[in-house]
Amino acid sequence: MVPDQALLPDVLPTDRLTVGGKPVRALRTGWRRISDLRSVLTVAGAVAQTYGVVAVAGYLDRWWAYLAAFVLMIRGHALLNILAHEAAHRLLFTRSWLNDVIGRWLLAYPSLQAMLAYRRAHFAHHRDEMGPGEPDLGLYRGYPISRASFRRKLTRDALGISAYKNLKLLARAVVRRRTEALQIVAVQAMLLAVSLAWGRPWMYLVWFVSWSTGWKVSNRLRALAEHGGMTRSKDRRETTHVVHQSRGARFWIVPYHTGWHLAHHVDMGVPWRNLPLLHRELVDSGWLAPGIEYPSYRALWRALASGSDQSDGRQRAQRPAGEAGTSFLSID
Repeated sequence: MVPDQALLPDVLPTDRLTVGGKPVRALRTGWRRISDLRSVLTVAGAVAQTYGVVAVAGYLDRWWAYLAAFVLMIRGHALLNILAHEAAHRLLFTRSWLNDVIGRWLLAYPSLQAMLAYRRAHFAHHRDEMGPGEPDLGLYRGYPISRASFRRKLTRDALGISAYKNLKLLARAVVRRRTEALQIVAVQAMLLAVSLAWGRPWMYLVWFVSWSTGWKVSNRLRALAEHGGMTRSKDRRETTHVVHQSRGARFWIVPYHTGWHLAHHVDMGVPWRNLPLLHRELVDSGWLAPGIEYPSYRALWRALASGSDQSDGRQRAQRPAGEAGTSFLSID
């Protein structure tokens, strides 16, 4: 899965990029600027497309409305989680406390993401992708695998088995009275109470079951498209995939420019709005050669599922216990 060295030209630094690919100061100042007003509008839009979608389904109170909300909330949980990721990086608002308040209570906790625990684990991910401290190493390594193994993983996600593993960790943290776990449960209880008070229990079921099933499939596919089968390296082109961004993928799988993921790893201080600018600069410099870009997410997923049964065995032997994900690693 790692690109051939012939496709990784050594062309940095340039007059616009440093040796690691980060923009020079003159560019970096502008590209790292955060607009609080635009972020408020972005969060409001995410709320309308998540809470609002479920509320409309409850208002209509028809089976087809709940089914439509279930499908749209697969994307909805992506919206909430990705904006919570921005807040974890403190890139959503200029004030740290506002990132924490909005990121935790409005975005992360409703989607069962422990943002403070995620922040700690995620920064470890950025410090040394695929290294010994990588929190999701069991998720990324061992690829390519066989189609049968890939299908089994997605089936476990779709049936709620992966979510059940996450929920067991959450329950364990609740029993230990970990603050963030209790806060997540409190937010979920509030969402359930609102749906019951309105006489629309299906609203919460749509919210929770879409997270437990369709969102888990979507989240695995996105995560593997970022780092699946890559290797530990100081060269981000060997740790992170590059995928052509289609409109369909950006709507369902990678909203808020999160598909320009290599640019995010080159400079994690650049907010999501400006990742396409940094990506374009990396391409124009010649550092991102066309040969390492996958033409679509489907093409990358096919490559990830092109291994043999022997490769599946190696992955099982190497994998740490569980694939719970960074949101549930250490809830304080």
